[in-house]
Amino acid sequence: MPELPEVEVTRLGISPHLVGKTLQGAIVREPRLRLAVNPDLDARIAGQPLRQIRRRGKYLLLDIDSGSIMIHLGMSGHLRVLPRETPVVKHDHVDLLFSQDICLRFHDPRRFGVLCWLEAADAHPLISRLGPEPLGPEFSGDYLYVHSRQRQIPVKAFLMDAHQVVGVGNIYANEALFDAGIDPRRPAGRISLERYRRLAEAVRRVLEAAIQQGGTTLRDFTQPDGRNGYFRLSLAVYGREGQACIRCGKILQGIRIGGRATTYCSHCQH
Repeated sequence: MPELPEVEVTRLGISPHLVGKTLQGAIVREPRLRLAVNPDLDARIAGQPLRQIRRRGKYLLLDIDSGSIMIHLGMSGHLRVLPRETPVVKHDHVDLLFSQDICLRFHDPRRFGVLCWLEAADAHPLISRLGPEPLGPEFSGDYLYVHSRQRQIPVKAFLMDAHQVVGVGNIYANEALFDAGIDPRRPAGRISLERYRRLAEAVRRVLEAAIQQGGTTLRDFTQPDGRNGYFRLSLAVYGREGQACIRCGKILQGIRIGGRATTYCSHCQH
């Protein structure tokens, strides 16, 4: 599933082509996504300029005067800015039509994505309950320390809880914990303030590096221009179970935490 860096790369890729242009409607070929596409989407958006495209966690919000179009890429979705006459292929479910004969095309083979209209996006339960952005000013080691007290869950599960901090998915939680030298199994409430400050810095560093490198291509993700992301070439632990640690040379261990694959170095992380 595309994580925060992949979604941010998508936002950065499509924004210059669309912001400021006028929406002229929508073509919905398949409304049965994870949430049903609004049957009156075309009428709701036609004639309104796109003011901005922002990201909240893994959701994209296309803001117009009367509300927002919320998009989630799901397991396999991607967005492309294309000339309207570009031939449609299988799984091209929705086109958002813009002035100058261009469209934003939503392609999603598995249909786990979301594209729906919201009058007040920030009040929607999928958005309003999210924790702070890991690249924003509210996120810090002090924040993590305060919210982790008395928590016995593994720190990796705590870091991936979107109610605590949004958008730190499995790949980047593995990488940030390795960067900070913290064992992913360690109870969240037993980590010191100093180590949480180190972890917060690691989270930012890892996410920013992934964004700069176009995300991590795993299975279905590509950038909006069709190119692959290259952060996968920099992965220190994720997907490297049984290989040598890049720091100490010991064999990386693999376990499952919260049902998710977790790889760590028992020597470097404690």
